[in-house]
Amino acid sequence: MRGEAWGPGAEWLLEQLPELLGAADDPSAFVPRHRVVAMARHRRPGLRLTRTGLVMESLIPSILEQKVTTDEAYRAWRLLVRKYGEPAPGPAPGRMCVMPDARTWALIPSWEWHRAGVDNKRASTILRAVRVAARLEEAVRMPPAEAQGRLEVVPGVGPWTSAEVVQRSHGAPDAVTVGDLHLPGIVGFALAGDRSADDSVMLELLEPYAGQRHRAARLILLSGRVPGRRAPRMPRGDIGRL
Repeated sequence: MRGEAWGPGAEWLLEQLPELLGAADDPSAFVPRHRVVAMARHRRPGLRLTRTGLVMESLIPSILEQKVTTDEAYRAWRLLVRKYGEPAPGPAPGRMCVMPDARTWALIPSWEWHRAGVDNKRASTILRAVRVAARLEEAVRMPPAEAQGRLEVVPGVGPWTSAEVVQRSHGAPDAVTVGDLHLPGIVGFALAGDRSADDSVMLELLEPYAGQRHRAARLILLSGRVPGRRAPRMPRGDIGRL
């Protein structure tokens, strides 16, 4: 493996690079219990859960994704980071920017959130989070379940958001996302032919994968076995709760 990095965080990034590529993940701990999952793993033998070691860089995008389509969240992220972030160091592609620091997020005026399509509830949640950014970053040294508890102390951050964060920051193999609009139906359909499954049914179906439920859900999503849509297709996105 060979990596190059530039700027103030270069040394940290090179040290973190193996985990960013999944070196800390242990896929051998996973045992498929359903044919669809076994086939998905067979087709994706290189799947690794990555660990960023950064909380805020996962938390802010996850808050932006609350209750909107992914296209809307991506647009908001792109507009805000390009306007308030710094240009990425090194030979980076044009207009690539580094995420703003906590102080900069805190100083974004209300009209800029509105211009980016971010409602007051999500903007307020981000502002509350950046005020305690140092405490939230400490969560990366906690076990995933404890880290989720730390994150959920912030009003507006619930189980959906905290799971999305630790999946990235910790590479947490068991942090299954609850409160998602689509995931329960996808898991229910793939494992039991139940397209109307809710969170409780999904968690029951994933119980044989305790300790590896997020990995199982990822493999199910990669399997392509999803229920046919009964309504007009919305833009790409997993519309989640808090």
